[in-house]
Amino acid sequence: MAPVSSGRVRRRARGSKRADARARSAEDWWWDRLAPRGSGYHLQQADSMLLVLPDLEPTRARAHRRAPRRAPRPPTRGPTAAAKHRAKPRPEPSPDQGPDSGWGDRIPLEVLVHIFGLLVAAHGPMPFLGRAARVCRRWHEATSHPALWHTVTLSPPLVGRAAKGNLKAEKKLLASLEWLIPNRFSQLQRLTLIHWKSQVHPVLELVSKFCPRLTFLKLSDCHNVTADTLVMLAKACCQLHSLDLHHSMVESTAVVSFLEEAGSRMRKLWLTYSSQTTAILGALLGSCCPQLQVLEVSTGMNCNSTPLQLPVEALQKGCPRLQVLRLLNLIWLPKPCGRGVPQGPGFPSLEELCLAGSTCNFVSNEVLGRLLHCSPKLRLLDLRGCARITPTGLCDLPCQELEQLYLGLYGMSDGLTLAKKGSPLLTQKWYHTLRELDFSGQGFSEKDLEQALAVFSGTSGGLHPALCSLNLRGTRVTPSTVSSVISSCPGLLYLNLESCRCLPRGLKRAYRGLEEVQWCLEQLLTSPLASR
Repeated sequence: MAPVSSGRVRRRARGSKRADARARSAEDWWWDRLAPRGSGYHLQQADSMLLVLPDLEPTRARAHRRAPRRAPRPPTRGPTAAAKHRAKPRPEPSPDQGPDSGWGDRIPLEVLVHIFGLLVAAHGPMPFLGRAARVCRRWHEATSHPALWHTVTLSPPLVGRAAKGNLKAEKKLLASLEWLIPNRFSQLQRLTLIHWKSQVHPVLELVSKFCPRLTFLKLSDCHNVTADTLVMLAKACCQLHSLDLHHSMVESTAVVSFLEEAGSRMRKLWLTYSSQTTAILGALLGSCCPQLQVLEVSTGMNCNSTPLQLPVEALQKGCPRLQVLRLLNLIWLPKPCGRGVPQGPGFPSLEELCLAGSTCNFVSNEVLGRLLHCSPKLRLLDLRGCARITPTGLCDLPCQELEQLYLGLYGMSDGLTLAKKGSPLLTQKWYHTLRELDFSGQGFSEKDLEQALAVFSGTSGGLHPALCSLNLRGTRVTPSTVSSVISSCPGLLYLNLESCRCLPRGLKRAYRGLEEVQWCLEQLLTSPLASR
């Protein structure tokens, strides 16, 4: 047998490829031309070959029914031919022919800015403004309006990777901010920096130069914040009145220097408790911030076991206009006052007091009285974890229009002697204004809870109670009491019945929304335990 040359093999391969291509093109033509029409065509498959068979007489492929080519016409000569081949002007489209591609130019700039402002208020300026600026020149002009950049959050990418990667990402973002801040942030009011490790000073230096209207600054998980940086910002931004330093490594000397410079206009201050918090509180006690309205001190990721000793009366003198005081998850105790020492001035403007903690603290009726003896405007009282507080001590408070009361004991009721009666004193005093009530983990008896919650069903004047959230987790509430309070409070939207030992199985859970609460009422009314 004669050997086959390599050239002949390549020619055969090319021929088979051309045949396969012609087959594929024919198949594609069938799918594109016939199958989408969907009338009278069947699909059959045999030996892994897909055939398209029409019901009617099969037509020939396009390649086999080519029409004979027409003979080319001889070109005409003269001025008439030149006129025929002359390009005709394209007519302009009328409004009835379709949408105009330039519709964006007809929207007034003020309307675009207003629409973008609604989106920014809901989702923030980034990344929407950056993407919208690439649509057209009109949108670019609208997104450049400084009023849209009043609230900005800046966080470098690559968080959690190597330190060199974080440093490189911060420098790259800083290079963009060197153009963005002077050209967009002239009306910036609220700035949040998250996870900045080394470039905080350059960023705040740019802010101090080009953002004179800054009112709020939040530094979350930021490092290397020096006293010079904060003082420079306090001097340049004369409207800055709120500082949030949660979970940031800031020296106490830096915060004290900032408060000495901007303390006269400070309204809100958030701190993370550490060993240096005492120095900052010392500046507050010295009337450094007489206009302060919000003060929050909470623990960080690593809980500090050192108790915080707080001189209550000195704080009342140093911050007489305080409206919100939060000491969250802190182990703190008030500095004892000597015998014969008169009570402090109190907090006459206080509306919210939060002393919630996950561990047992030293807050008692006497401490609560020292804090709130002159606070008639109190609306929110959060005492979760304060097991030493009794209903009698709460009943002696001067506030008459309390709206939110939280007395839950989460995971700490074991081994504690809890009050078994007294809950009716609380509901009788504040039933007309209470919107949220938390009794979780309390040791009130079944009869005591029945009397307390029955107050909401005896409202006078045909007015319904304002109660919309009730937490009875782990209490001895009975089915009849729960069904009564649901029927009396049509606005109840949250009901927590987890671990309630007196309720039937299947109903011990949290109910959210009006439909779920009404379903719970139906189940309780049909349950055999409801009549007990």
